[in-house]
Amino acid sequence: MSQLVSDEELVKLLPGFSNHYVEVNGITLHYVESGKGEPLVLLPGWPQTWWAYHKLMPALSEKYHVIAVDIRGMGSSSTPEGGYDKKNMAKDLSDLIKVIGYSKITVAGHDIGAAVAFSFAANHPEQTAKLIMLDTPHPDQNMYKLPMLPVGMPVYPWWVAFNQVKELPEALLEGRYAILQEWVFNSLLIDRDAINDFDRLVYAHHYNKKDNIRASNGWYQSFVQDIEDVKMYDKINIPVAAIGSKTGCQMLGYFLSPFSDSVTITEIENSSHFVMEENPLQVIQAIKVFLA
Repeated sequence: MSQLVSDEELVKLLPGFSNHYVEVNGITLHYVESGKGEPLVLLPGWPQTWWAYHKLMPALSEKYHVIAVDIRGMGSSSTPEGGYDKKNMAKDLSDLIKVIGYSKITVAGHDIGAAVAFSFAANHPEQTAKLIMLDTPHPDQNMYKLPMLPVGMPVYPWWVAFNQVKELPEALLEGRYAILQEWVFNSLLIDRDAINDFDRLVYAHHYNKKDNIRASNGWYQSFVQDIEDVKMYDKINIPVAAIGSKTGCQMLGYFLSPFSDSVTITEIENSSHFVMEENPLQVIQAIKVFLA
């Protein structure tokens, strides 16, 4: 079964795309690329891999050089013991695009990938042409206000606290991470079939591994450092797009207001957190309009 959802097999489902591996910032990053034109880098989030963008990549590659990256700790990229603060993960990306041969990119990120994308724009403005954030802001001090009890919240983000715990999640979930993934996907999708059984196998294939669980939790365990870092960031003087669900757009608009005077907000209809899967055509259109 693992062979069916390997990266080598997955790219066969996306004609023209290919797998690549590169050594940067002391780790190996895996990415999938195709297309010609200006570079568009796509960063996924938890609990997914580069495959999260598979519904968007063929259409976007018709006009752009699409580069979908497994961020540090994800998929077929390295799972080191540390370095999961978003500022350091932004350096991973900075080094990656230098190796690929670009001086400036448009970067798009979803979920944890959106935090990395924002950090990249903030810390490497000379390499950033435009920024696209999908449904999730960078961690800031408002995270400390998340309630301990699910009062008045349709979906309580308990995993933010659970993923802070060291050693226990991987002990509980190694080999059976699909239990957690099923709950997350089913709770944060309006249309549960938007992430189908095959997609879920792709993600479980990677997150079932102890090191991948530990590494993905590292993204969350670095939030305290991320919150301190964001306090030091200046305004981002580039065009910024906030694309997401109604709730995601509200959070992004609030977060971005001190950082940018040029934010385009696009709400994706009939979607919750996983907008790329639930309404890919609208997301593709929103990206194309913004980049045009």
